[in-house]
Amino acid sequence: MAARIPVRLTAEQVSAAARGLSPHWKLAENSANLRRTFRFNDFTSAFGFMSRVALHAEKADHHPNWSNVYNTVEVTLWTHDADGLTQKDIDLATEMDKASSSAGLSE
Repeated sequence: MAARIPVRLTAEQVSAAARGLSPHWKLAENSANLRRTFRFNDFTSAFGFMSRVALHAEKADHHPNWSNVYNTVEVTLWTHDADGLTQKDIDLATEMDKASSSAGLSE
């Protein structure tokens, strides 16, 4: 059985969903992706955050595009198969907001 491709959200749906996220998330002009920079107190806090999110992402079968340098984690979210944002991205951004609030976020 082939995997079901998530439905790409319309610009209006993305705008509505983004209102429920931290204001630190930035929406690309064409609503193609969400971006955020997380800054933590130290490397251990940043890595702990990534570990928590990785467990959630694996269960959701939706993985972020991210990088880590010391205490900073740069994130860009979009669904490759849908060529844009889907509910999976909104859900992962919400999970990242939750995980960051308990991980020593310095913003």
